[in-house]
Amino acid sequence: MRKALIIVNAQVKAEGTIYLASPATEKMVMALEKAIHADDSSTQVEVMAAATLWSKNAQVPQSDSRIVYCPLTIEVPPSLSFPGQKIYQDCKDVKRRRQWVDEMLGYKTSIGDTSLGDLWLPIAVTSTELIYGEIIGEGAFPNSYEQPITLKKSLRRSLHDLAQGLLESLDAPTSLYLLQFSLKGQNIVFDRLWPFPAAPAIASLAYPHPNLFAGYWNCLTHQPLPSLTGTPS
Repeated sequence: MRKALIIVNAQVKAEGTIYLASPATEKMVMALEKAIHADDSSTQVEVMAAATLWSKNAQVPQSDSRIVYCPLTIEVPPSLSFPGQKIYQDCKDVKRRRQWVDEMLGYKTSIGDTSLGDLWLPIAVTSTELIYGEIIGEGAFPNSYEQPITLKKSLRRSLHDLAQGLLESLDAPTSLYLLQFSLKGQNIVFDRLWPFPAAPAIASLAYPHPNLFAGYWNCLTHQPLPSLTGTPS
């Protein structure tokens, strides 16, 4: 039987109960679980706290072809052996990624934590192509997001070039990525790359087909993914 292992930021109480770190995390988990069960109701789903994996006494799951690893956090320990291990460590090294983008692609980048990106480009990496989604932006309220955000064609083309160059340099495996960035005038400012649908992907749940969490599952299970755009409900 296939098993989906969802790894999240969460607290684990003494009796083993998991408390998700935030309402956003809860929405992410529920959306992914719904996508998994809609695809195959027989798939067993387990939610695991990343903190458990970092523990010295942790029973780290061994690599198993029947397990589909679905991290929804960048805090995945190096000791966990799964297909996305390298890309998660690469994306976690934000400073190095910014330096590479600056030196090799010539884009401006965020500096420290003082000017974080407020826009996100979804990108599905499949075995044959890159599929770009509608840009997500911050909403009017804290921790809220909206989609789609419209950019000029020239800016969008430049953004796609940035995404392609970065993903190719990382030999990115199949997954659903979010490229976080901001705009300074007519310049794209690269912030970081997330190798999973991070919290801003919640905005896509207003779209009937497909949402980014369903896209994430399709990428991880190597299923067709014709589009990441849709009509708002």
